Formats: sequence, C-alpha cells, structure tokens
Amino acid sequence: MLSIIVITLFVSLMINIMLKRYALPTIIGYILTGTVIAYAFGLHQAVNNHTLQEIAEFGVVFLMFTIGLEFSLEHLKRMRYEVFVTGTLQIIITTVVVYGIGHFILGIEEQIAFICALAVTLSSTAIVLKTFNETGEINRRHGQRALGILIMQDIAVIPILLIIGFMSNSDREIGALLVHMFFSAIALLGILWLSGKYLLEPFFEQIVKTNSDELFVGTILFLAIGASYLAHTMGFSYSLGAFVAGMLIAETKYKHQAEADLVPFRDLLLGVFFITVGMQIKFDVIFSYIHIVVLLLAGIMALKFAIIYLLVRVRESRRISLKAAFSLVQIGEFSLALLELSRSYGLVPSPYGQAMIVTVVLSMILTPFILKKLPAICDLILQGEEQIPEPKADEEALSGHTIIIGFGEFGQSVAQETLERGGFYLALDNNIEIFHRAQKQGANIIFGNAAKKEVLLSTYPQHAKNVIVAIDNPKKLLHVCYALLELVNHEHIIVKVHSKKERDDLIHLGLTHIIVENEISSHEASAIMRDTSLA
Repeated sequence: MLSIIVITLFVSLMINIMLKRYALPTIIGYILTGTVIAYAFGLHQAVNNHTLQEIAEFGVVFLMFTIGLEFSLEHLKRMRYEVFVTGTLQIIITTVVVYGIGHFILGIEEQIAFICALAVTLSSTAIVLKTFNETGEINRRHGQRALGILIMQDIAVIPILLIIGFMSNSDREIGALLVHMFFSAIALLGILWLSGKYLLEPFFEQIVKTNSDELFVGTILFLAIGASYLAHTMGFSYSLGAFVAGMLIAETKYKHQAEADLVPFRDLLLGVFFITVGMQIKFDVIFSYIHIVVLLLAGIMALKFAIIYLLVRVRESRRISLKAAFSLVQIGEFSLALLELSRSYGLVPSPYGQAMIVTVVLSMILTPFILKKLPAICDLILQGEEQIPEPKADEEALSGHTIIIGFGEFGQSVAQETLERGGFYLALDNNIEIFHRAQKQGANIIFGNAAKKEVLLSTYPQHAKNVIVAIDNPKKLLHVCYALLELVNHEHIIVKVHSKKERDDLIHLGLTHIIVENEISSHEASAIMRDTSLA
C-alpha cells in the first residue's frame, strides 16, 4: 500500500508538471493519475472500496463547507431565485426530458430511464466550484448563477436517495418516507441552527484564547466533519451538512481564518476524489460502446446547455447565460455514486450502468477545458456583439483602501491618520483581545492570521493603495511578507521593524519601504541631546 501511495504521488506530480506547461488544470492531472495507476496496478476494483469512496467524498464535503463560509443566511436569501426557482426548474425539466427521450423514444425500460435521468440532471460541484474559486469567477454573475443551481442540485440529493431507496424496497410506503424526510430535515436544520446561534461563538472564544493554531484547526475539522456526519446519520448527504455548518460559521468573526485552515485538507482530498474518478475509466467499455458513449456525451451536454441557457436567460444577458450554461453541461460526481448504488440494488443492469459511468467521467474530463475557454467560446458565438464588462456579484469589494496588518499602537495611529485624511482602512489581527477592543471602538477589523493567503485575500490586497505591516514577531513578519508579495507589488508594502537585522532580512525579499523603529528612536534621542547641549 505504501509503495502505491508513493508511486501515485510521483505520477501525479510528473503529470501535473507537464500539464502546467500548457496551463491545464490539476484536475485533469489527478484524473489521468487515477487512470494510469488503475491500469499499472490493476486497481479498477479499488474504487468500489467503501472506505476509499468515503475518504474521496470528503474532498467535496470540505469544498461545500468552504463555499458555505462565503454564504451567510442573508446572502442565501439574496440568491433565493437562483437556488429555489432556476435550480428547481433545471432539475425537474432535465429529468422529465431525459426520461421522456429514454423511455418513449429509445424504448429503455421505465425504471432504468428514470434513474439515468436523475443522474444526468446533476452537474459537477467539485470541478466547477474548484475552478471558479481558483479563477475568482465565483464572484461573477455567471459564477453566482451556476452556484445557485449547484446548491439546489446538492439539496436534491436528499429526495433522489429516498427515491432510489424506495425503488429498491417496494414494501416501504412513499408517504412514510416523505414524512420521515420532512421531520429529519427540520431536526437537522434545527440542531445546526441552534448550535450556531448559541454555542458557536462561545466555543470559538475559548479555543482562540488558548492561542493554539492546532486547536483552532482541530475545531474547524470537528465542526465540518461533525455536521457532515450528523446529516449523514439523518439520511442526508455529507456535503449538505457541511454547507449548512459553513453558512453558520460565516455569521461569526472567524470565517476567514476557518477557510484558510481548511483549504489544505480540501485540496488534498479533492485530489483523492479526482484520482478515484480516473480509476473508473475503462477503455474496454469505451471501445465496446464507443458509438453509444459519443452520442450520449454529445446529446446530454447539448440538452443540459439548452435547458440551463433558457432558464438563466430569463433574467440575464446572452453572455452571462452562455457562460452559466457551458459551466454546467457536464454530469456530476454524485451521479457516479447514484449509478453505483443503483447497480448494487439491481436497478440498472451492467451495460447501461457502464456506458453511463464512462459518459459521466468523460464529461467531467472535458469540463476543465470548457471552463478555461469560456470567454473565447462566448466571443466566438457572440461575434460582432459588444462585450459589456461583467460586474462582480460581491458588492462589498474594496478599492483604494489601506490595509493595516497588526493593530497595536502603531497600527491604530496609522488608522487614525488615514481617517483624518479622508481615506478608508481595513485592519487585520489574530489577537482576540485586540480584535474585541478594536471592535468596541468601531474599528474596521477582520480576525485572522495574515500569513495565510486566503485570509489576506479577504482584504482585497490587489486593489489596496497601501499595505502597512506592523507585527512585532520577526518570524511571523517574514511569513506575512512572503504571502503578501505573492499578491501585492512591493511598492505598495510598508513594513515597520525593530532592528537593522530584521530590515536586512526583508531587503532580501525585495521590499524597499521599511521603517526601522530603533533608528528613528536613536535619531530623536540624538536630536534631543544636541538641543540640550546647545541650551
């Protein structure tokens, strides 16, 4: 097992290094890695291992948790049309159309056609949101429209699972299942909401006071996994529980730090998930059913594009509708689990199931290429049409402000002078006492560790006029400057240090605007002594 892990890591690194030369996403590298190791070690059956499937699924769980962090309850209310109207209509229309074509036109058995229709209606949360998060398109109008539909699809997992369970066990009454689902949903949301409202802030308060990064990371993992497990035990999907937990933490001051700490776990497990997707590619099935797979792939993607485009076009421009539709033409990762579950229940026979699984995987492989070329594809379709810049959905994006990292006496003085000059500042500190004191004084401050890139991004550093760094810990100061230089031009960074040695270390990084506290103090002392002697 250890040798397979080592080889998997090596193959993944080599493939992704080659793909990055052509600016291709790591998702493709992970899927190719899964295919390579499956054929090199004969591990096709390993993907059916329940433990491996659950580990891989937690990549999607953590992704939904971090998406939930971006969505307060107020934000979800603002997106209610995209989620509950557009998302619901997309699921219903796609299911009805695919079922009708499969059963009445192609003559596929009613039960098989219905299950395949449910699988087709879902898109890939993992690929779309991971790509949009990396490119920043999650904050664009088309990104928000796609996200609303994906959220509704994830909610739809609940009734889909119930339907599959009902079809596999006809002895159970549908009414009893629906009642059970309704009360379970009320109980789950009630438990999570009450915990978030009355327990979350005091719990975090005690954790932060320990000043232990390990305990904070452990707390975030506990909340994400705990909420997922609670949802799963009540009959819902892991990712729905994680999404709700993320939304509850989004209401607290710890959301930025929580996201920064969870990102490494999310990306690692998403890599595992995509490797398991690659392990499901079976070339013998592709060659045996190549004509069916190609027709299915083209037909399904065209159908989903048309339905999503028309639904989004009701309220949006052609360009935004095209981008949202192209983003969601693939079939999603949950469809793989749905088809496998149906196969194990004997609801979908092997030829249909294998052809569908290969179609799903191929559609997921094509998706990163489509997402990468979205602007070019839209320009090609809309030739001659004037391009109107697409506004960001995030109306709170800052520009021309001053960022102050470290809100001690020096940082507070800079903040006061910035306000007196008519400017705007945004402070960042991970000392909970300083944070609370500043909040009571009405300061614009965010809680978080500035050494984490994800926390820095929440202050919009790329649009800042200046970034002031006033941290007393030399080691942490270096880490923060490293992270800043990846996001901001060194000309906009001003750093306050205590000694010449600290300045020399920062000069090696390429920083030029450095204030040495000891030098200023010695100059002032010399001036006072000179004035005193003259007197």
